[in-house]
Amino acid sequence: MTDYDEILTRIERPSRYLGGEAGSIVKDWDATRLRVCLAFPDLYEVGTSHFGMQILYHLANRMDGVLAERVFAPAPDLEAELVARGAPLFSLESRRPLGGFDLLGFSLLYELNYPAVLTMLHLSGIPFFAAERGPGHPVVIAGGPCMVNPEPVAEFFDAIVVGEGEEVFPAMLSAMEAWKAGGSGDRRELLSAWSRLEGVYVPSLPNGRVVRAVVPDLSDAPFPVHPVVPWGNPIHDRLRLEVARGCARGCRFCQAGMIYRPARERSESAVAAMAEQALAATGYDELSLLSLSVSDHSRIGPMLAAVVDRCVPNRVGVSFPSVRADSLEPALMEQIRRIRKTGFTIAPEAGSQRLRDVINKNVTEEMVQKTVAGAFGLGWRLVKLYFMIGLPTETDEDVLAIPDLVDRLKRTSGRRADLTASVGVFVPKPHTPFQWAAQIPREEARRRIELVRERLRAPGVKVKWQDPMISEVEGVISRGGREVSRLLVRAWELGSRLDGWSDFFDYNRWVRAMEETGVGPRPAPALSDPLPWDCVDVRVDRSYLESEWEKALAAEPTPPCSANACAGCGVCDFSAVSPRPAQGPPAPPAVVPEEPVAFRKLCVVYSKTGPARYLGNLEMVNAFLRAMRRAGWRLRHSEGHHPMPKVSFGDALPMFVESEAERVTAQVDALQDPAVLGARLDRELPPGMRVRYCGPPLPPEGPFTYTVEIPPPGFDPARLAAFTESPSFPVERESKKGVKKSAITVQTAV
Repeated sequence: MTDYDEILTRIERPSRYLGGEAGSIVKDWDATRLRVCLAFPDLYEVGTSHFGMQILYHLANRMDGVLAERVFAPAPDLEAELVARGAPLFSLESRRPLGGFDLLGFSLLYELNYPAVLTMLHLSGIPFFAAERGPGHPVVIAGGPCMVNPEPVAEFFDAIVVGEGEEVFPAMLSAMEAWKAGGSGDRRELLSAWSRLEGVYVPSLPNGRVVRAVVPDLSDAPFPVHPVVPWGNPIHDRLRLEVARGCARGCRFCQAGMIYRPARERSESAVAAMAEQALAATGYDELSLLSLSVSDHSRIGPMLAAVVDRCVPNRVGVSFPSVRADSLEPALMEQIRRIRKTGFTIAPEAGSQRLRDVINKNVTEEMVQKTVAGAFGLGWRLVKLYFMIGLPTETDEDVLAIPDLVDRLKRTSGRRADLTASVGVFVPKPHTPFQWAAQIPREEARRRIELVRERLRAPGVKVKWQDPMISEVEGVISRGGREVSRLLVRAWELGSRLDGWSDFFDYNRWVRAMEETGVGPRPAPALSDPLPWDCVDVRVDRSYLESEWEKALAAEPTPPCSANACAGCGVCDFSAVSPRPAQGPPAPPAVVPEEPVAFRKLCVVYSKTGPARYLGNLEMVNAFLRAMRRAGWRLRHSEGHHPMPKVSFGDALPMFVESEAERVTAQVDALQDPAVLGARLDRELPPGMRVRYCGPPLPPEGPFTYTVEIPPPGFDPARLAAFTESPSFPVERESKKGVKKSAITVQTAV
């Protein structure tokens, strides 16, 4: 039996593998008929931010007889510990080896995550290729946006979900339950049943073209109002509300804008209700609206007003994602004024108008100028701009137009305004008009990036750029066929793991793998060429993509889809799809809590033992504050631009050290009963943290009592004797001002 607790004491950030978060679900293993593990091939802080995985987790767990747990890719330190011990990778909820589940399902969002899939299979004792697995292995499936071209990884999976999973995933689980109850154990029967479901691709069967699964009406789509609240610092450490899905803009480079068609919305009243429920369930103090183009929502002003009305009185910040340059209307600006002003993002994509017409961006420089000026006028001090180099027909003149545009924006924005220009490398993607485009070589990409960097050296302007070597590998995988599996396996054998992170990416490994397998960059396909992803029908007509490619070469834009204008892409079946839901009455006003007449100080004494000892101090503080909000504590906040709760924690407790009496002092509404607050908080705290006292402030702390567990054999007894016999021992603390020396008095009882 593997001692995973001992392993967690030997790695950085053990909270990545701890489980027990608010919103997580633990079911009785023996009382369920079907056991599913949802896998994300990236680190915990990335995977827990993935909205789709949260949806599938709650969909599966609300089914009777089905258990769903989670697992994320291990960091190198955990992988090394597992390999050294011969221990399997484990799920978060029950710490079960992945090989013990019936179904293992991967979410694939980025091509550079593919090597991590192999790592997770290897650490679980599961063969890479589906054809090599037997009855003792779980059925392995995949889904996610990358699966609109499933061929590069098709041989690794028994089945692949193409499209949106809210309807097809539960149907797959029901079919698997029935198959398992039948007792034949013949996996071909299950795969045959799955292949008849819309959106399921079975690589081992000749099932023709698979049609992408679509949720026709977003108002009926499930939303997890009790999402898992991660430990630590996830990439998106806030509540995220999906307000719309799909995009009607038609940018020719954008795969998401094509494969998530048609555009569908949630009503403002539904969004407001979701915000209210989810904020109460999670304790987040920040909310973000999620969509490919939030400002295109037909009721963006009233919807934002309904959300902000519920957030501002409760000191919840609302972060607004990127805004299109042509959508900053007065009604929207009025609501944006009320939002916490952190960063503001706009994506011109190209510096010249000619190239914006090529990619069908449908914005002008005048619109960009207006949006940036509006952001700074509303109080923002940082605006982020996204550009791409390597777009079809791009010339050096187009490249130099990027720094020229940024320079003009800086000059008109004022001395105190800061601009960040991020430059990515264009990678042609399947099922877009640019799937027939050539990808520029990495050397040429680097040259064009340098052209931008050399021109942008003004104060108040920062330049960030994407590594062209990463883009090259991404391009090789994204437009490849089944031959890419050989490349992925060889790259993994050479050490590729978390290659989506620049810290772990090693281009030389990929070069060697390409040379040894013969799989590498390829020329752009012709319009008449068969494509590896022809096995997938994303519902966008090929004739539409071809027409848009030809219009791109002529720099001819296409207007966005609207109620009065259809681009003719072939997606919309207006009898089955409801792009614009009936809005109904406006969302009712939020219930604004009365401003407390007076505050008083409360002291909380709590224990931090067991699993809580794996939380770092900042993780513990975040978890504690969110628990207070979930428990209904009405806290006093500081004044100013970014109000903070007036809560004071004691000295930081080192990780792995347990305590029976840690202290927190908070200023709380004087009308709230301390006994009730303490009981509520106790129910919301993480596993291993318990409230011991909640009431008026206590006398100063100290002296402290420590219990030290004697280390295992091999520890030098003389060192322990020296410690117990000393009246004090020196302590050194390093800070920016240097090393501070002090002494701690010791009273020992052995």
